[in-house]
Amino acid sequence: MSIARVTEIKASSIKSFDDAIKLGIARAEKTLTHVQSAWIQNQEVFIGKKGQIAEYRVQMKVTFILEEKIRK
Repeated sequence: MSIARVTEIKASSIKSFDDAIKLGIARAEKTLTHVQSAWIQNQEVFIGKKGQIAEYRVQMKVTFILEEKIRK
């Protein structure tokens, strides 16, 4: 039996939404083990001074499987 947990992550990139998602998942995998999926809950852009897109931001929910402690 597996038990999963969901955590919310926000990530940003100056390149694209896709890059922001990849950066967020890569960062999650540095801390969490058994990452299974990510649901992109929200996307937004930050507009710079000249009216251009300065940053792409995503808010995602990442699901990971909790490890079981083996009792002796």
